[in-house]
Amino acid sequence: MSEMESKYAELRQMIEAHKDWPGALMPVLQGAQEIFGCVPEDVQKIIAEGLGVTLSEVYGVATFYSQFSLQPKGKYVISVCLGTACYVKGSQSVLDKLSEVLEIPVGTTTKDGKFTLQATRCLGACGLAPVMTINEDVYGRMTPDQVPEIIAKYQNKEA
Repeated sequence: MSEMESKYAELRQMIEAHKDWPGALMPVLQGAQEIFGCVPEDVQKIIAEGLGVTLSEVYGVATFYSQFSLQPKGKYVISVCLGTACYVKGSQSVLDKLSEVLEIPVGTTTKDGKFTLQATRCLGACGLAPVMTINEDVYGRMTPDQVPEIIAKYQNKEA
């Protein structure tokens, strides 16, 4: 059995274990996200069929909650806070610079799969505004000028 076949088998077992639960869609989506790292359309179809719900219902829940991703995320997930404190201190220009340096729009992943760029709401570090995180690393008082050097640090980790 290939790795993907094994993942699909695990998904089907999870659906079977939850299908009679009220509100089973959320825990099944969470489990699918853990198994696959995202919830792509083929996985959504299996969930819909297995739980007896429509594909649009699965898609609606998967796109409503930010914890779910429809595409695989990069090795480094970059989040820029656009909450009020960060926004008024220039976080949009930091986000724009990241998009320029990485050559991707917000909400996507670089072709090499290294970086995912996303805008978020409050990260809970308002005193450090504007704030950016790369996985668990927190960068405060960000300026657009700092972006190339920080990104280079992560690119060099791969070299």
